[in-house]
Amino acid sequence: MRHTLLAAAAAFVIGGIATGATLSRAQPAPPPDQQMEGMPPHPGMMGWMRHMHDWKHERPFNPGDFALIYRQADRNLAPSDVQKIAEAFLLWHGNHTWKVTNVAATADGPIGFSLTTPEGSVVARFTMDPHTGRIHRVG
Repeated sequence: MRHTLLAAAAAFVIGGIATGATLSRAQPAPPPDQQMEGMPPHPGMMGWMRHMHDWKHERPFNPGDFALIYRQADRNLAPSDVQKIAEAFLLWHGNHTWKVTNVAATADGPIGFSLTTPEGSVVARFTMDPHTGRIHRVG
């Protein structure tokens, strides 16, 4: 029994010495501001948060910019309003060549319109709900 305790104590002391020697050679971690320099985003939570932070600065405008404008429950859009919204959408995305054509109210309520090239070929057809302003692609 005495030999077993002596061997366990010796192993414990040798393990402690080895651990202390290893820790004494370890270099301290760099400050937090230097840890992220030149490193790709961490694939875990910090990388996700960093991506969201970058995304926030890439948005075309801050939602608070139009905070003074109250959103009506029923937008009561006319075909001319839908045409202006669709043209503004094209301009917002830098498309100065396509046109908004065939704007007309349909029998079941939504207002239909088409996006066409300068030559007149239809690129896509959409409908917009005149009450909510939601757009649906139909062709």
